[in-house]
Amino acid sequence: MKARGCVDGRPQREYTDKEEASSPTMSLKVMMMSCPIDAKEGSYVHVTDIPGALLHANMKDTVHMVLKGTITEIIVKLEPTIYRKYVWHNKNESPIYGTLQAALLLLKLLSSALEKWGFTINPYHECVANKILGGKKCTIIWHVDVLKVSHVCKDMVENIIKALNEKFGKESPLVTTWGKVLDYLGMTLVYSSKRKVRLSKFDYVKKNR
Repeated sequence: MKARGCVDGRPQREYTDKEEASSPTMSLKVMMMSCPIDAKEGSYVHVTDIPGALLHANMKDTVHMVLKGTITEIIVKLEPTIYRKYVWHNKNESPIYGTLQAALLLLKLLSSALEKWGFTINPYHECVANKILGGKKCTIIWHVDVLKVSHVCKDMVENIIKALNEKFGKESPLVTTWGKVLDYLGMTLVYSSKRKVRLSKFDYVKKNR
């Protein structure tokens, strides 16, 4: 489970239920199981990151955010006539840098998009989606905004990345990598020509404790 945290989340917790403030994420077990399957099937694997992912989903209610420092200066410079009147100085103010429901809203938005494209969300794991393309299975797993897409046909994988880019990359294109060596969630995945995969670096557990 991944919960969006804030410097001071108490005001949001007064009106946000726990069910609306935590999002399921891909488990380490699923990640470790998917890699040898990709290797055994000889799949092409792409890793893609949705930039500004948490800004894509619409919030259910009006959320007031307090910002400070460099981000405030940038916003005021971009639209001074709109935002300058809202700037004040208060050293004791705690800024909000994340909203509690953002990750869950992104999960619902991404899942909905994949289902519209014919993917089936795994009933036992909400961050795994599958679809039969060209007689072979295409699998997408993701951790919040970082996705791993695999299929035995390279064109199929690229078509999925293109669809994701059209959906989520309008403001800034998705950052996508592919090849024999991939970085994914702090892990370096090395796919060999012998249809094997190994981890040359493994920082996932350490980073997520």
